[in-house]
Amino acid sequence: MPKFVANLSMLFTELPFLERFAAASRAGFEAIEFMFPYDYPVEVLKEALDSAGLKLVLFNLPAGDWNAGERGIAAHPERQAEFRDGVEKAVAYAKVFNTPRINCLVGKQVPGHTDKEQRTVLVENLRFAAERLQNEGVKLLVEPVNHFDIPGFLLNKTQDTLNILAEVDHPNLFIQYDIYHAQREEGELAATLRAHMAKIQNIQIADNPGRHQPGTGEINYRFLLWTIDALGYDGYISMEYIPSPNTEASLRWLEEHGYKLRKKGNR
Repeated sequence: MPKFVANLSMLFTELPFLERFAAASRAGFEAIEFMFPYDYPVEVLKEALDSAGLKLVLFNLPAGDWNAGERGIAAHPERQAEFRDGVEKAVAYAKVFNTPRINCLVGKQVPGHTDKEQRTVLVENLRFAAERLQNEGVKLLVEPVNHFDIPGFLLNKTQDTLNILAEVDHPNLFIQYDIYHAQREEGELAATLRAHMAKIQNIQIADNPGRHQPGTGEINYRFLLWTIDALGYDGYISMEYIPSPNTEASLRWLEEHGYKLRKKGNR
């Protein structure tokens, strides 16, 4: 049975962020993830988690100035110190929440720097972060992102990411496999899962086109979720989609696909 997680950066956005924790709990979720915790004091987030009875299972390393269009700084040759400070900040949050996985968005091509320069910095930074997180019992993930949604993103395909993992050569580095991004970029979803499940430590889901909930697009989620279960995957599956028409209505896909969240009071 898949362990479904609500991504609070995408779901329940009709509510202020801190109110989404209780809403996720009422809907039946026992665990959540979101993009970044750093805009809130750690004590405030811990209170929201504890009050809702939720686990925070994943968030991202700091990724630069998001509002200005940055999508990660792990490969920026001039910002290695900033990246490593961000790793320390993430560790501090993860220790309070007992979060088991942190994801790294590697960023986009930096003007004025060659691919080789950026790749060298990326490998060095990922090796540093993987080692630092391993010392805290936290797994480091890297996520390929399709080039349509984020032009210039450095890792688009699963094989791109596997090549980086091989170059870093650290046992604490894994893949976050986002099925929406993978479908847009390369397809071959079930084959990729079968071939590389040993390196996948988190799965995110949304349909295509539109990035809405499963059942709204072309992806056969009945087959994919069965495949994931059959492969023995015991990690989390995060709903990182744009709810249509709203979060509550969007969750009906679960029962339509044969799944059910445990409502509060039935746990």
